Amino acid sequence: MTTAPPPDEMTQLFQRSKTIAVVGLSGDPLRPSHGVSAYMQTHGYRIIPVNPQIDSCLGEKSYHSLLDVPGKIDIVNIFRRSEFVPEIVDQAIQLKVPAIWMQEDVIHQQAAEKARKAGILVVMDRCILIEHRRHSR
Repeated sequence: MTTAPPPDEMTQLFQRSKTIAVVGLSGDPLRPSHGVSAYMQTHGYRIIPVNPQIDSCLGEKSYHSLLDVPGKIDIVNIFRRSEFVPEIVDQAIQLKVPAIWMQEDVIHQQAAEKARKAGILVVMDRCILIEHRRHSR
């Protein structure tokens, strides 16, 4: 089930956000997480890799978990299988992150509802690159 806020809210999210923590960002340029993150980086967003398997990606230090990331995160972009979403959402709630983005085919209704109840904007089963292009025209 795809869920997204109204178009004007989506546009505002892109306009006010500066830092995107990408959970599951791969160092492999052929992986979707890498291509999507590189696109967002070229459009002015700071990309913070969150992946314990890599040291850095796209010129940024990688962190083992969201809780290790220093500074403010505007969007948590999730490139992990759905069963890993609840733990990521719990960390995002703890950090008071304003928005959680679950990429295409990443769906977890209970975690999404928990995030919304915590006041977090949730986008689920949508590609951030496609939506950025749609809302940045």
